[in-house]
Amino acid sequence: MKNSVCVTIHAIKLYNSFPMLIHWLPGAHHKIFANIKEFHAFLESTFTKQRKELDMNDQRNLIDAYLTKQQEGKPESTQFYHNENLIALVADLFIAGMETTSTTLRWGLLLMMKYPEVQEKVQKEIERVIGSAQPHVEHRKQMPYTDAVIHEIQRFGDIVPGNVPHVASEDVRFRGYFIPKGTIVIPLLHSVLKDKTCFEKADEFYPEHFLDSSGNFLKNEAFIPFSLGKRSCAGETLAKMELFLFFTTLLQNFTFQAPPGAKLDLTPWQGTTNAPQTHEIRAIPR
Repeated sequence: MKNSVCVTIHAIKLYNSFPMLIHWLPGAHHKIFANIKEFHAFLESTFTKQRKELDMNDQRNLIDAYLTKQQEGKPESTQFYHNENLIALVADLFIAGMETTSTTLRWGLLLMMKYPEVQEKVQKEIERVIGSAQPHVEHRKQMPYTDAVIHEIQRFGDIVPGNVPHVASEDVRFRGYFIPKGTIVIPLLHSVLKDKTCFEKADEFYPEHFLDSSGNFLKNEAFIPFSLGKRSCAGETLAKMELFLFFTTLLQNFTFQAPPGAKLDLTPWQGTTNAPQTHEIRAIPR
């Protein structure tokens, strides 16, 4: 593992120093570029189709709103609302929202297999509050234990430990350090989510981090998987809704177990995001 990491780091340094080599030297990046090209072509064909069907007085979604801006005839219509920006915008929404949410759910299923007693408690709460009906977002307020488990999955999974790069918009002095305007800043969310002064059992999966002594949901200011402040994740509300609906629906219909003899490893694969290692799942219908 250490050797492969070193090779990757050296390759990145080489490509950063000599960008033209990226087209000539072999490697997995060629597959990545091909996938990105195909993805962008799909997005372009999608909004090209929507442009033909566009009704500016009946905007159905974000793409319709963007295409409407293109046709307003104002200077920013061509300066900002061009096709390249639309591709980048929709691609960001797909990648940022889809990958992190699916990775969180993967952690959730792995942790439910690792801790069957937690899974059983969640299922009992689902039975009591939802029964066999379809889960709705409104149910979350009545399900403190399930809500706590989902929060703890996000905290323990530590999906985006390094956040994304930000830039100081002005000169800042912080804890004795001077950060000049324009400096790239990478906040380490990991340092907060795994802070032992904020979470009693920071290195363990412990849903009680988000429950008070009476079993009610307990907010914790150190819970910042979506970052915080004006530049926090724009999709936080949507992600919370998706996680609750997907997680409760899955546990409502299935009990998840590890195959006989399987060892569940909670060590993450480290990359842009922390994802669970490859493993098999037994989904037993309830």
